[in-house]
Amino acid sequence: MKYLFWISVTLLVVWSCTGTRQLASKMDKKGQFSQSQLDLIMEADTSKPMRVYKIVNRADSILLRTKSEPVVVDPNDPVLSKFIKRLYRTVRDSMSLGVGIAAPQVGILKDIIWVQRFDKPGFPFEAYLNPKILQYSTLKQDCLEGCLSIPNRRDTTQTRAYAILLDYDRLDGSHNTEMVEDFTAVIFQHEIDHLNGILYLDHLEQEKRDAGKRSRTP
Repeated sequence: MKYLFWISVTLLVVWSCTGTRQLASKMDKKGQFSQSQLDLIMEADTSKPMRVYKIVNRADSILLRTKSEPVVVDPNDPVLSKFIKRLYRTVRDSMSLGVGIAAPQVGILKDIIWVQRFDKPGFPFEAYLNPKILQYSTLKQDCLEGCLSIPNRRDTTQTRAYAILLDYDRLDGSHNTEMVEDFTAVIFQHEIDHLNGILYLDHLEQEKRDAGKRSRTP
């Protein structure tokens, strides 16, 4: 009897996992998420944060260095909507508490970010799809940066633009362009870098190389 019981349990688990994967595939009508991405998104409900990828893990680091892809904006896409909610839950999780997050940081190579708008009343978090920076100001600013994917480290970057011209989509299907300044502009630059496989550490390395060139100039 015990043998039959465990066979039944095993079959139930297998059927449940298979059924969930098939349901997720059917929900992804646009076909814009791979099966592995669907598995990550659908493994828990929107109250559960996703695992944040870290550069100290080799596999994670490779993915964080990979350029992400644009998303098809559809307010009626249940998978896209669920992922955006879970991404928000991740950045607001007590273990993270960041001011921004990008989809690649949870293993999803899609052009989606959340940014806390310190330039708006109440400092709201807002989601941006397919964000692009069209223009950078020549004026730069120093900024102390940290990253959820780079544990126990903060550094001051010196090459972030003070203002940027930002282009993006919203989940409701609207398309917008706006000028963003000051610290909020740094957050956007940081998160959009993630979509291009760039970490803020890369800016520090470039700053060191530039400083070295200047010191050798007669």
